[in-house]
Amino acid sequence: MDAGTATSRPAVHPAGLVAAAHIGPALAVTLLAGLLAAAQGLAPGLAVLVVGAVLAGQLSIGWSNDLLDLSRDRRTGRSDKPLVTGAVSVRVVRAACAVAVLVCVALSLACGVVAGLVHLACVGAAWAYNLGLKSTVWSWLPYAVAFGGLTVFVALADAGPPPWWWPVGGALLGVGAHLLNVLPDLDDDAATGVHGLPHRLGRRWIAPVAAGVLVAATGVVLLGGSPPPVLALLAAVVVLVLATVVVTAAGRRPFVAAIGIALVDAAMLVVAR
Repeated sequence: MDAGTATSRPAVHPAGLVAAAHIGPALAVTLLAGLLAAAQGLAPGLAVLVVGAVLAGQLSIGWSNDLLDLSRDRRTGRSDKPLVTGAVSVRVVRAACAVAVLVCVALSLACGVVAGLVHLACVGAAWAYNLGLKSTVWSWLPYAVAFGGLTVFVALADAGPPPWWWPVGGALLGVGAHLLNVLPDLDDDAATGVHGLPHRLGRRWIAPVAAGVLVAATGVVLLGGSPPPVLALLAAVVVLVLATVVVTAAGRRPFVAAIGIALVDAAMLVVAR
């Protein structure tokens, strides 16, 4: 191999590649899938397939998001984006995204054809958001489909439909997460022509509406799951505290609080089942 060939290969910077995957939300959704698998009582091998499929899907969603938004991120000077700063190359992220898609398809279908197709529809909804739905009044819909459908995927992997409150609670959590995820980027989005549902609500109303949706999700879970009263009371108190953070905090903290609410609700699923 000559020196010219060696230098033509894009460098792989693991930290940049991981950051471009939106690893925090990806791991949170994967953990949620693991808790749902525990609640459903999946066999260990099947649970591993479910969690692996969800992780691969989430990685593909995160990487595709940064790839599709690269020109917008460059225009707004997003120094937190690895593709903008050069911490990882476009070629490497494209390759990683393609591998993640293939792994997601294989692992999803290994959980059963029907269950696998449901999960691929969830991932497809998230990709649809990345591809343009984020700029429409329907920006909330992919989140509702993806989070609600995740519960259906986990249940169908065990050959049975979920209880009604799983997809309803999941869909509400997804909508709340969408509203808060957009909040720190409103100005950049406005500058590049993105006008989804949160942008139409406006900065003043996003957090209160999101808090209401997230508390409603917890109400659905507590009503449907009927956990022990002491645990239900504890969960309600924790969620109300986190909802206060959603309304009053700034930056990424409301979104982190929303993830906390989702994990509290998932924990209640395990207890209730």
